[in-house]
Amino acid sequence: MTETENRNPHAARQPNGGAMAESSTVEDVFDDTYREKDGPKPPRRLVWRNIILMSLLHAGALYGLVLLPSASGLTLVWTAVCYLVSALGVTAGAHRLWSHRSYKASFPLRVFLAVANSMSFQNDIFEWARDHRVHHKFSETDADPHNAKRGFFFAHIGWLLVRKHPDVIEKGKKLDLSDLKADAVVMFQRRHYKLSVVVLCFLLPMLVPWYFWGESLAVGYFVPGLLRYSLILNATWLVNSAAHIWGNRPYDKTINPRENFMVALSAIGEGFHNYHHTFPFDYATSEFGCKLNLTTAFIDFMCFLGLARDRKSVSKDAILTRVQRTGDGSYKSG
Repeated sequence: MTETENRNPHAARQPNGGAMAESSTVEDVFDDTYREKDGPKPPRRLVWRNIILMSLLHAGALYGLVLLPSASGLTLVWTAVCYLVSALGVTAGAHRLWSHRSYKASFPLRVFLAVANSMSFQNDIFEWARDHRVHHKFSETDADPHNAKRGFFFAHIGWLLVRKHPDVIEKGKKLDLSDLKADAVVMFQRRHYKLSVVVLCFLLPMLVPWYFWGESLAVGYFVPGLLRYSLILNATWLVNSAAHIWGNRPYDKTINPRENFMVALSAIGEGFHNYHHTFPFDYATSEFGCKLNLTTAFIDFMCFLGLARDRKSVSKDAILTRVQRTGDGSYKSG
C-alpha cells in the first residue's frame, strides 16, 4: 500500500496481505471540501421528550446501583451477558459491519447482530450507520452530529437533547445508503424497531432472571434492564466525547480523535480512535489485534466458524508511513 492510498478504502487488504476485490464504502472518508456557513449559528432547540426520558433512565440506573447488592450471582452474570451482547450489536454490527463495511457477515450473523443492536437501543441500524458515516465524512464540523468542538457534554449526550444542526440533516440526505437499503436484515429491523426494542432491551433482560431463577421483577428491570442499558449508552457516548478530547494522536495529529485506552476497555475495542479515523475501513479499528478489543476477537472467531469473511485491514508499511508523516511522535508498536 502506498502512502497516497492509506485513507482510500480501495486500499483495504485482507489480513493475509491479499488485496480485496471489493472496496468498503467511500461515504466514511473525510470530506475536506466542506465549509461551514458564515453568519450566526442556528438557535439551539431543546428536545424536551429526550431530556425527560434520559433523566428518567439515569435515575432508574442509579436505583439499579442501589439494588445491585441484592441481585443474585446469576443475575449479575446475566447483566454482563446482556451488556456484552448489546455492545456487539453496536461495535461489530452497526459500526464495523454496516457503517464501514469492514468485513462481510453471513445471514445468521447479521440476524444475531441486528437482534443485539435492538437490545442496545441506540437507534435502528440504518439511522445509526447513516449518522456515523456523516460523522466520519464531516468530523468536527457543523455537519458532524456530535461535533466534539462543541464540548464534552454536547459530544457525549447533549447532541441527543437538541435538534440536529441543519447541515447534519442536509449531508445525511446526500449520502449513498443503497447498501443499507439492499440489506433485508437492516430494513426488517427498521420496520419492526420499536417492538424489537421493547422486547429485547427491556422485557428479555427483566424476564429471564425472574422466570429461570426467581429473581424479583424489580431487580430484573433495574439491574440487567436500566442499569445495563445506561452503561452501554455511556460507553458508546464516550467514544464520541472522551475519545475525541483526551489521549494521544500517534497516527494523525491534524485530526481530533485520540487513542483512549479506558474507552477501548468500556466500549470493547472502540477507543483506538485516532487510528480508526485515519483508517476507517480497518475491521479491527486498531493495529494491535485483540488487545483491549473484544470486538475484533469476536469477528475473528466468527471468521473461524465460517460466519464472517473478507476482513479489511491496513498494511504495516502504510501505518508506519502515515505515522512518520502525520503522527504526533507518541507512536509505539504493540
